[in-house]
Amino acid sequence: MLNIKDKVVLITGASSGIGEAAARFLAAKGAKVVLGARRTENLKSIAGEIQAAGGEVRFTSLDVTQKEQLESFIQFSQSQFGRVDVLVSNAGLMPLSLIEQLKVEEWDRMIDVNLKGVLYGIAAALPIFQAQNSGHFVNITSIADRWVGPTATIYCATKHAVRVISEGLRQEVGSNIRVTVIAPGATESELLNTISDPEIKKAAIEQFRIDLLPTEAIARAIAYAVEQPADVDVNEIVVRPSAQKY
Repeated sequence: MLNIKDKVVLITGASSGIGEAAARFLAAKGAKVVLGARRTENLKSIAGEIQAAGGEVRFTSLDVTQKEQLESFIQFSQSQFGRVDVLVSNAGLMPLSLIEQLKVEEWDRMIDVNLKGVLYGIAAALPIFQAQNSGHFVNITSIADRWVGPTATIYCATKHAVRVISEGLRQEVGSNIRVTVIAPGATESELLNTISDPEIKKAAIEQFRIDLLPTEAIARAIAYAVEQPADVDVNEIVVRPSAQKY
């Protein structure tokens, strides 16, 4: 696939869902993928299957809420493959709740993972991209980056923030460094597992988890952005199930 083969692509939150699908899809297209997540047993299994299929892959433990770990993730990738071409910031969680429930710890966790995790990735990779005069940030948000509704307010706020940061980053460094936001609609994932309120979880399943996209649909969107020539920056891709209205 044009402009993917041999690129070194780092993926956070790669132990399941969109991150796993992206790793498998990009590796099959010839990218060298580096997987990061907290669940290293999952990563080991995924990496083994990618290698068995002929792909080049490495993996390491990664908690995106720890700035030093993202710095180490970048350094690990450089040590393994000699460079870093693309950082896919995919790690995220979605513990929905009404604001009046005051689940402040869950708010903090969303801010730490969904927002600060992306910022820490930018801080770790940007100097490398600037030094090599090329690079690509792919930030996975959600349709929540342009929508808000009850129980999702804080989640949407984190995704709105990532969209804004991505656009600002593009404007500041975009001459040779590309920035892409990919906003999935309802997609197969483990996000609902982070909802602690059983009634809200049930409502979310009934309202939002219908006609789900396969994770490979988002992997294809990532590949589309990455494969473009260096002078083409695909800034935003919104991918919904055709039946999804919101």
